[in-house]
Amino acid sequence: MAKIKTLTLSDEERTALDRAWRQGKTHDYRQRCLMVLQKAQGRRSKDVAAQLGCCEPVVNTWVTRYQAEGLAGLANRPGQGRKSILQKDTDLAAVRQAVQASRQRLSQAKAELEQELGKGFSTLTLRRFLKKTVAATNASDAP
Repeated sequence: MAKIKTLTLSDEERTALDRAWRQGKTHDYRQRCLMVLQKAQGRRSKDVAAQLGCCEPVVNTWVTRYQAEGLAGLANRPGQGRKSILQKDTDLAAVRQAVQASRQRLSQAKAELEQELGKGFSTLTLRRFLKKTVAATNASDAP
């Protein structure tokens, strides 16, 4: 029989976890906080996993990571996820130039950019990139 992972939390740790569970930015982060809180209450990993819709090793992995790194260990680490096709620091000037040249025809700007940058992407990707960079530019220009 496997050893049951036990976890004891101080009042400060429990309060911090509860706050992170209630106010965390992402669903994954809140769910991980809840896993740790439930394990601290003495629940079995199997029961926690069944309630949260995952498997036992996932629960045990997050509990171990919390014990090693604290609350910061429950957050996604940088570099996870799909990388952006268009990069703000390298492609922004070319995108602005192409969009200004054919302002009313985004599909034409997309075709020019694909040829110039050597990258394939959809019109929706270009729209998202423009929306994100415009929002960042507007935020930095605000007083």
